Amino acid sequence: MRSLVIGASGGIGAAVAAALAARGEVVALSRAANGLDVTDEARVAEALAAFDGAFDMVFVATGALGQPEKTLKAFDAGAFAAQVALNAAGPMLVLKHALRLMPRDRRSTFAALSARVGSIGDNRLGGWYSYRASKAALNQLLHTAAVEVARSHPQAVVAALHPGTVATRFTAGYAADKLAPEAAARRLLAVLDGLGPEDSGGFFDHRGEAVPW
Repeated sequence: MRSLVIGASGGIGAAVAAALAARGEVVALSRAANGLDVTDEARVAEALAAFDGAFDMVFVATGALGQPEKTLKAFDAGAFAAQVALNAAGPMLVLKHALRLMPRDRRSTFAALSARVGSIGDNRLGGWYSYRASKAALNQLLHTAAVEVARSHPQAVVAALHPGTVATRFTAGYAADKLAPEAAARRLLAVLDGLGPEDSGGFFDHRGEAVPW
């Protein structure tokens, strides 16, 4: 198995890359280690153009929480645009340029980290406008892309994943019970292992349960 992990210097990305290394070859890219800014399409295209061989899995673990808005008064258009660029457009640019590297004749997987707060149906608390909307946008983009990807890659799975609250630097200020990155990585990969082409375009949590849109 050959895998590509984007965002491999973060807590979840590093854990996913380490878990996948036990299954085969892993190519790990990140902004910190390789200067890969997923909001810069030219940089994404250049980085992925360096590869010719097929990747059975492409896992995008990039993203940022920003400064969650507690009230409508805190909403800022610039901050919102930055969240959408990183959390929604970034993974889509990776998919755009990585699709040619995914095999057409066998199962392949493209996964990106979403978040339960991106669920409109599950939103009962409000707040976090930019982060919620950016993840909701990612979910819609991946669901839409899955329709197109199925035409050229009929065995492919495209999935949005909610990892749970994971103990990383992004969650350092939150008191909720947290998963260790290694545990989150194991769970997420187990979820992906259980998905088939019929599940492509879905939104799943770390337990394998579908998350409402």
